[in-house]
Amino acid sequence: MKIQQNHTSDINLKIKRRRWTNVGAIYLILLLFSVLFMGTFLFGALSSLKDDPSSWPPTLKTEQLSPKNWIGAYILARQGGGGGFFGELKSGHEVSFQVTYKYPMGIKIVPPQVIVPKRFKGSGRAALELDREFVADFVKIIPVEEIGRISVRDGNQVSYKIDIINPSQKDFDELPLDLLVPYKVDFLSATLSPNRIERLGRVQSWNNLVSGVIPYIFHNHFRVFNENYSRTTGRRLFTTWIFNSFFISIIKVLTTLMFASMAGYALARLKFYGKNYLFVLILFSMMIPGQVTFISNYLVLRDGIFGLTKLFGGGSLLNTFTGLIISGLVGASAVFIMKQFFEGLPKEMEESARIDGASTYQIFSKIMLPLAKPALGALTILTFQGVWNEFFWPLVIITSPMDKFTLTIGLLSFKDTYASGTFDWGPILAGAIISALPIIILFIVFQRYFVEGASFSGIKG
Repeated sequence: MKIQQNHTSDINLKIKRRRWTNVGAIYLILLLFSVLFMGTFLFGALSSLKDDPSSWPPTLKTEQLSPKNWIGAYILARQGGGGGFFGELKSGHEVSFQVTYKYPMGIKIVPPQVIVPKRFKGSGRAALELDREFVADFVKIIPVEEIGRISVRDGNQVSYKIDIINPSQKDFDELPLDLLVPYKVDFLSATLSPNRIERLGRVQSWNNLVSGVIPYIFHNHFRVFNENYSRTTGRRLFTTWIFNSFFISIIKVLTTLMFASMAGYALARLKFYGKNYLFVLILFSMMIPGQVTFISNYLVLRDGIFGLTKLFGGGSLLNTFTGLIISGLVGASAVFIMKQFFEGLPKEMEESARIDGASTYQIFSKIMLPLAKPALGALTILTFQGVWNEFFWPLVIITSPMDKFTLTIGLLSFKDTYASGTFDWGPILAGAIISALPIIILFIVFQRYFVEGASFSGIKG
């Protein structure tokens, strides 16, 4: 009897080990797939923080994520008179900066040449601000002070202190800096790591010593908002594009939820002539790609919906948000999802409500819609994601001015602003990461409804 119990316990132990092995293998496979699908996004997010995302070989390391640089950016911003997280150079304030170099044997030890350059804001439209005031015309550079020297095996390590004062009555939001040293002198460290080292290591450049921690980390993201603005209206284009995309996406989500829920309930529960033929027509429309019908849809909007808008004093619906919204009030796939979900709900609830004297509208609004929250949540995610990322149709409808662009079309214009000639990929990557954030947040918020809607939409009672 004891031998049999030991044999049974050994079998149970083997079963448990095999079960945990299978679970571990499944989690490992899921982890590999998550790295495969999310790896490019994470690499793009980290690269959007870099000063030079196209540096070779590619690496995940970036100075913007160094705690040492966070501390340096905080200290310098506070010295400039601003906050540590969002800094500036205020009137009467002095910024003290330290840097260390290695001078090889035979190289004369001379202090670095300090230059506050007149630098335009990036390569975007803000670079056209030819009438702006430069901080270089107002600040005063104190003579460089040597604060330390250490002899090493093959040379000397020398530390310098650089003080810059703003004696004017003006405040500035940036303080660029260039340091020029002799050839073969190696840069070792500084209060804040330089953004660029150029001319065979002779020049170290900082975009802004007093930026503060947040603008230092998200430098390219701030450039996206600050460097792109409309020359006619003066509005920031990237902010306008985000607002346009949110406006169109929210309107289409609301219209889709309203029309798809009503149509899905009618096809699932109501009895009327031609219901099956109508459902077949909806399924058939789901099989036709948008590229096949976009010319006819374009002509309809061009003529103002067969000329009907002209009867009310309107004209063409091209290049308007109205035309973009009307052309996509509800999709066939949304109606299909709601129909499948309503068919999975038990009919006994409707029958009980009808016995109590409820009308069809009351049954739909007070009983069926509350039960359809999982499907509506899934539909919200799918619709918002589709409209937010839609590119082809808005590109056809919206042509000018740039204030009317959606975010996807606006990101396309970055190709001419940053990529042509300058190969400035930082703002392009930053804009792409920002455009992905609303979708990620929406999925996190509605994740439970999405999973439930996906599981229930194909079930019939």
